[in-house]
Amino acid sequence: MQLKGKPNIIDIEASGFGGESYPIEVGLVLSDDTKFCTLILPSKDWDYWNDEAEQIHHISRETLKRHGKPVVEVAHELNKILAGMTLYSDGWVVDKPWLIRLFHASGIDMKFDVSPLELILSEQQMKIWHETKDKILFQTNIQRHRATNDAWVIQETYRQTNALIKEANHS
Repeated sequence: MQLKGKPNIIDIEASGFGGESYPIEVGLVLSDDTKFCTLILPSKDWDYWNDEAEQIHHISRETLKRHGKPVVEVAHELNKILAGMTLYSDGWVVDKPWLIRLFHASGIDMKFDVSPLELILSEQQMKIWHETKDKILFQTNIQRHRATNDAWVIQETYRQTNALIKEANHS
């Protein structure tokens, strides 16, 4: 399923990599270029922490305690911004469960959908995805591995791979 324009992208950073991990930051880049990012104050029963994950995203427990928003507030904000939308994730197998965990902890129903990015990528796009993404990362020199930056890079990679294929097909 090919989209017209840019897709809505969501990315989540988490406390670790396994089943006990939980979301600590959510970032969005929407098709209209709206960007949103927030740190998430862990729910009282969320205590798993992986130091290797912290080294990747550079978000400490102390940072979350100082700047994170409560799960209820984050769930309300996401629903307000995203109600009725479909967002795409390049890490759907982990991002979706982290969102479910967030909304479960908040006691609020999620009012938007999250689907795998692969559903909107053509085979041609998939073939040039990593090379294009690496080029974007090099050109922009984005250093921080954070949710909104990652979401923007995914969206821009989608846009550029789509444009490259259209250009090649018209040549």
